[in-house]
Amino acid sequence: MAGGDRARASRMAKGSRILILVASIALGLTYILPIWTISLEAPQYPEGLGMVIRLNTIEGQKRHDLSNINNLNHYIGMQRIEPESIPELRIMPFVVAGLILTGVLVAWAGRKRLLYAWTAVFLAISLVGLADFWKWEYDYGHNLDEETAIIKIPGMSYQPPLIGSREILNFTAHSWPGTGGVIAILVALSVVGVSIREWRSRGVGGERADGGVGASAKTLVGAGSLGLAMMVGLAGCGDPGPRPLVAGVDACADCLMVLDANGHGGQIISSTGRVYTFDSVECMANHLRAGVEAEGVRSLWVVDFSEPGSLVPAEEAFYLVSPMLASPMGLGVTAFARSEDRDGAVHAFGGDAADWSGVKALVSSAWPQGRPSRSHGGHATEVPLPDETGA
Repeated sequence: MAGGDRARASRMAKGSRILILVASIALGLTYILPIWTISLEAPQYPEGLGMVIRLNTIEGQKRHDLSNINNLNHYIGMQRIEPESIPELRIMPFVVAGLILTGVLVAWAGRKRLLYAWTAVFLAISLVGLADFWKWEYDYGHNLDEETAIIKIPGMSYQPPLIGSREILNFTAHSWPGTGGVIAILVALSVVGVSIREWRSRGVGGERADGGVGASAKTLVGAGSLGLAMMVGLAGCGDPGPRPLVAGVDACADCLMVLDANGHGGQIISSTGRVYTFDSVECMANHLRAGVEAEGVRSLWVVDFSEPGSLVPAEEAFYLVSPMLASPMGLGVTAFARSEDRDGAVHAFGGDAADWSGVKALVSSAWPQGRPSRSHGGHATEVPLPDETGA
């Protein structure tokens, strides 16, 4: 190949240069749009709490959210969130400005080697940024001041998820890219797509038979689809098991009462990973009748009366229905991990043995119109226990 042909072959296609220029300029939107959002849901905060992470600061989603989050953190010994003390927030505006400027220069020069180098730097900075964000979350949720903490739960950590949702005590924490973060992800996918296209090009000047912009667009769509699939997979990965119920902190998702440490209770984990806590087995069974939002159910758990600190799968537990062993909502349903423990309770308290299907049928029979209002500590209402077929 002659020297002139080699020089032309080392240059980017016109369509690629335009895409790099647009992508670089689009990064400027991260200066005005939120990069990341972390929101909290809990029964005591019906409107939720949330933080918005911008390129150079952190603020509440609503006026007093950040202050309320810091007040909550004080109870469990977590650090205060003070944006001015986070050095990354001072550095990131300059880092993004450097990426924008060099991206424009790459588009202007049109050299493939510059494109590859800029792509590598862009991806390296992105990965380092995500790793640093995870490290900040880890320190934030694990480095606790136990001397000042009012609520102390041994072995408990409060790290928010990097992406996705997680149950933290009676809160559900959601962590997702903000609008600016989504734009940055799309820019990264665009840059990778253009680089792949240019690497694979063989014609003089990098032009293929199908045209510069068309090929770049196809590559971009493919890379975007792959990136979206990876994000969805990351958000849904793992199969979370139950977490310990916290008496005096967790609230029942069905009757809204605060849980007591009385050997009763349950937990539903939805297909999206959200955790619903219950003060009694009957509340959990009743909640299932109305559905768990539109999320679906991943697993069901009940408290083992013999070991109140442990939960067992609801379908595998052994149940006692006895008017002499009161449960919080009055139907006298108690769960056990082992059949011998349940049989011993039958001899001690009387009543009937049941399985999970029998418990659900009992709740439907006792509460045909849904759970009635009833306070904790009520005595069990004698209701005929359906047979094993649920009749």
